[in-house]
Amino acid sequence: MGRTNGCWSRRRFVGALAGAASGLTACASSSGSSSESAPREAPASSRASSSPSPTGSPSRSAAAPTGPRPLYLGTYTTVEGGGPGIGVARYDTGSGRITGTGTITGLTNPSYLALHPDGRTLYAVAEHDAGAVTAVRLADRKVLGSRSTGGAGPCHLSVHPGGRWLLSANYTSGSVAVHPIDSSGALGERRETVTHSRPAPGPGQDGPHAHQFLTAPDGGHVLAVDLGTDTVYSYRLNERTGTLAEVAQAHTRPGAGPRHLTFHPGGRYAYLANESDNTVAVCAYDRRSGRLSVGAAQSTGTGPGTSYPAQFLVTVNGSFAYLANRGDNSLTRYAVEADGARLRLLDTVPVHGDFPRHIAFSPDGSLLFAANQRSSTVSVFHVNARNGELRLAGEPFASPVAVCALPL
Repeated sequence: MGRTNGCWSRRRFVGALAGAASGLTACASSSGSSSESAPREAPASSRASSSPSPTGSPSRSAAAPTGPRPLYLGTYTTVEGGGPGIGVARYDTGSGRITGTGTITGLTNPSYLALHPDGRTLYAVAEHDAGAVTAVRLADRKVLGSRSTGGAGPCHLSVHPGGRWLLSANYTSGSVAVHPIDSSGALGERRETVTHSRPAPGPGQDGPHAHQFLTAPDGGHVLAVDLGTDTVYSYRLNERTGTLAEVAQAHTRPGAGPRHLTFHPGGRYAYLANESDNTVAVCAYDRRSGRLSVGAAQSTGTGPGTSYPAQFLVTVNGSFAYLANRGDNSLTRYAVEADGARLRLLDTVPVHGDFPRHIAFSPDGSLLFAANQRSSTVSVFHVNARNGELRLAGEPFASPVAVCALPL
């Protein structure tokens, strides 16, 4: 987030609470344990092959899962009504029904989650002033330790497809970090931290605010989306040393506030959600140079005002895209045309929750999960493979301050 001028800011709210709380420590000093518990029309796993891709879309080689599947839920632990750690649940692949099974405790503000390509290790941010990233072994839910991100307020992380590097974005300090991953899935000491010092902050911003750090389809370039500077930074990742070399910058229009980027399966185009000005943009991507080119601003289908667009998803066949709109409490559906070069707005549907912060597909793409922060619920939708329509799958599942859903 990062809006000023009196607008509501999630990160400032969380940061204030975290700063006021006494005794907040890095997750490495805590022990890990598991506690069991039970449309409206628009105006115009253990195997990498079944793991979600870095963009949040299902892997192209994903096989249809059968039977109950695991679901992990990120939350805040330092806010009123927050959870005690990472929520653990299972979902039925046919009905979409979610059943809670426990909690992974010993973590502070695990607000974003990512899975290692081999499916054995889960990674979580620790979103507070002394930012950290934590590894959890899924076989026994043991916390393998935490490492400092070298910044404040980490809000996003992803695993490089090779499985050797963890990428994280520090929102509050406007920096990105790279950590090595060893053969056990545990994290080593940070190899790189880069703070976005240029260009100057955009209108209404007080500094850089890195919101996402992901790997491009070519594998050699990693991209950082910074809401505060209205910029997407392209870096060349040295896969031997973990160091970063900036190769390009792509700028949105001033004040757009880019938040989240998702690639089309073809790899030549990506879709950018702009939080501050309530727009989206199609971006062209050059694989050889790593350079991104931001296209014209387009509508979210939510009408006038700001609906704080959060995140895009693209279907595995590249035919449809979905956008979570937090202020409007809706999901926008787009048809993807011209081999990914064009988005055509189709409609929006209610998310049946309040403030959909994060959305994710099941590995086979048949279900879409929406984590609704303010209503503390997770909504599940059936995805029609033919026309991309969404159909609510029963009553939303209650989960404390649900801000991330990771179905496996």
